[in-house]
Amino acid sequence: MKGKFILALAFFLSAGLVQAQEQNSQNWQQEIAAFQQELNQEFADPERSPLTKVAQKKFTALAFFPADSSFRVKAKFVRTPDQLPFEMPTTTSRKAVYEKYGELHFILQGQPYVLTVFQNHALREKAGYEDYLFLPFTDATNGFTSYGGGRYLDLRIPKSDTILLDFNKAYNPFCAYNYNYSCPIPPKENRLELKVKAGVMAPKSE
Repeated sequence: MKGKFILALAFFLSAGLVQAQEQNSQNWQQEIAAFQQELNQEFADPERSPLTKVAQKKFTALAFFPADSSFRVKAKFVRTPDQLPFEMPTTTSRKAVYEKYGELHFILQGQPYVLTVFQNHALREKAGYEDYLFLPFTDATNGFTSYGGGRYLDLRIPKSDTILLDFNKAYNPFCAYNYNYSCPIPPKENRLELKVKAGVMAPKSE
């Protein structure tokens, strides 16, 4: 009798775990769908869209890689205090003032990587952006299935020593669609030597 009870308990625990995993997967897929929808709405809005007026008339939706949870990883966040501010190169003569805020250590496709996250000095003074972190990066898809100049991730300062990196939320800089914009150029230290097939793909006109 005791053995049957243990087996039944194990079955229910296993079933509960599977159900929880399925629920988490469903919630994540909804989160990515919401991200994509919000980005498409921004591009379709004449007041917010980075597209040229000609491109706005033709716009239907951005191209995204299929959502892939393997590009959603937990990274160790290492704070790098007392960094001197510097001027990050952009696609124009403009220089934006940033500061190295920390490093993200993680494993992706079995390989260890380290990416640097930055904080924009001007942006952190604006309400709602006090804890905003900027992650520009490049990978082996650039110039092929993703924008040649690299992509960005928006992050928030974590309350612990870990942070969730979801490359399914990677997006293109505005200058990928309109040369009138000035966009920070990802530093060489943030090069990933693998294909990040996640997030926004190259503009259709590229």
